[in-house]
Amino acid sequence: MEPKVLIIDDDDLVASSLKKVLTKQNYIVETCLDANEAKNLVAEFQPDVVLLDIYLTNFNGIDILRVLKKSFRDLPVVMITGYADVKMAVTSIKSGAFDFLLKPIDLEQLNLVLNKALENIRLKSEVDRLTTLLETDTLSKDFFGRSSKIQKLLTSVEKLAKSADTTILIEGESGTGKEIFAQFIHQKSPRNSASFITINCATIPRDLAESELFGHEKGAFTGASQKTKLGKFELANGGTILLDEIGELSLDMQVKLLRVLQERKFYRLGGEKEIVVNVRVLAATNRNLEEEIEKGNFREDLYYRLNVAKILIPPLRERKEDIPYIAYSFLKEFAQKFNKEIDSIDSSAIELLKSYHWKGNIRELRNVMERVVLLCEDLELTDHHFGVLLDNKGVEQQPDDKFVLQIPAKGIKIDIVLKSLIQKTLKITGGNQVKAAKILGLSRSKLRYRMEQLGIEVTKQIN
Repeated sequence: MEPKVLIIDDDDLVASSLKKVLTKQNYIVETCLDANEAKNLVAEFQPDVVLLDIYLTNFNGIDILRVLKKSFRDLPVVMITGYADVKMAVTSIKSGAFDFLLKPIDLEQLNLVLNKALENIRLKSEVDRLTTLLETDTLSKDFFGRSSKIQKLLTSVEKLAKSADTTILIEGESGTGKEIFAQFIHQKSPRNSASFITINCATIPRDLAESELFGHEKGAFTGASQKTKLGKFELANGGTILLDEIGELSLDMQVKLLRVLQERKFYRLGGEKEIVVNVRVLAATNRNLEEEIEKGNFREDLYYRLNVAKILIPPLRERKEDIPYIAYSFLKEFAQKFNKEIDSIDSSAIELLKSYHWKGNIRELRNVMERVVLLCEDLELTDHHFGVLLDNKGVEQQPDDKFVLQIPAKGIKIDIVLKSLIQKTLKITGGNQVKAAKILGLSRSKLRYRMEQLGIEVTKQIN
C-alpha cells in the first residue's frame, strides 16, 4: 500500500504544490489548511508522515507538534519553514520532530527525509511485532513450542544471548524461524535497548552489496547522488545485526566482511574516514557452509569467525508436537488482524496439521493459517477448513504394501469387508481418521458416514 502523507500548511499554494509533487511519486496525500482541524484529520486520515509548517498564520507549528506527539507518539512529524533559525530547529527536534526542512524545499532532500521516516516506521513496526511475539507469556512459550528438543535449544540460546558480543551462526532449513531466533537472542541480550537490523544477503545485487553493508559517499558510483548513505553496520551500531542467508555473499564481499568482523571498522564506499562500530553479529543460513567451503564457495576463515557459537533449528517435521502451539499463536495473531472471533482449532484439524510434511516449515504453516483464518466464517477451525492440505502431496502416506483380498468359497458380505478394511486402516493410523481417509481415498465426512453405518466406534485408538 502506498504511504500516506499529511501536509499541514495554511499557504494553499505551497500545500497544493507539495501534494502534486508527492502524488506523482505514488504517495497518498492530504492537505490541511486549518490548523484547528489538524488533530482530527490525523486521526481520520492516519498518515505515515506529517509535513508541518512551523510558522502558520494564527498558530505556532511547534505547539501543534506537541499536541500531535501527545496523542500520536510514534507519528513522524517533519517541520518545514522559510526561516533558517537554528534555535527553532533545535526546539522542534526537542519537541519530538523527526526532522527539519527549509523552504524552498529541495525535493531530493524531501525524498530522503520521507524515505528515512518510512524506513524507521517499518523497522519499529517489525520490532514491535516481534517483541510482542517474544515477550508475551503465550508466545515466549508457545510460539517456539514445548517439545523437549525445542526447549533444550531455547535454554542454550538464552545462555548464548547473555553475552553482548559473541558471534552466533544460526543454521536451519528455509522457513524454520531463523530470524525469530535472532530477534530472541537480541531481546535477551544486554543490547536489547539498541537497534536490531536485518539484511538478507540473497536479495542484494552484487554491485550494491558493499554499499548496503557499509554505506557510501556521494559520487562513489553511478547513481550515488545522495550526500551520504549509512550502511546496515552503522545503523546497527550499539545493537545487533543479522546477516541472513550469509552463504549467498560473493567471495570478494566475504573478504571485506571478514575484515569488519575482525577489526570492527571499515570505510564507506568512496569515503576517506574510517568508521568504527560496536555491533554484535548474528549470521543465518539454510546452506551447509562446510560443504560450501569444500566447493570453494565460502571462505573457511570467515566460517570460523562466524561460527564462534552455533545453533541448529530443527525442521517442523521433526517436532510435530510443537505444531498445535505454533498454530494457536498464528490463530491468535490473524484473528486479531482480520477482526475474527475464531478462538479454537478442533482435534481433527490438529491431527491434519500434525500429519502434514511442512516442507516450508513455520513460514508455510503461517501462510496456511493466515489464509484459513481470513476465509473462515465459523468460530472454530476444523479439518474442513484445511481441505487444501488434503489435496497436497505434503500429507504423509503410509507404505504402499501389496494388497491381496481373499474371498471365502462361501462368499462374504461387502459390509463385512468394508468394516474390516476401515478398522485395519484405523489401527495402522492409530485412530487418526484424517490419515485413514487419505489412505482409503475418501473424504473425512465420507469415512465418518461409513463408520456410523457399519457401527465402528469413533475412538482415538482401535485395537
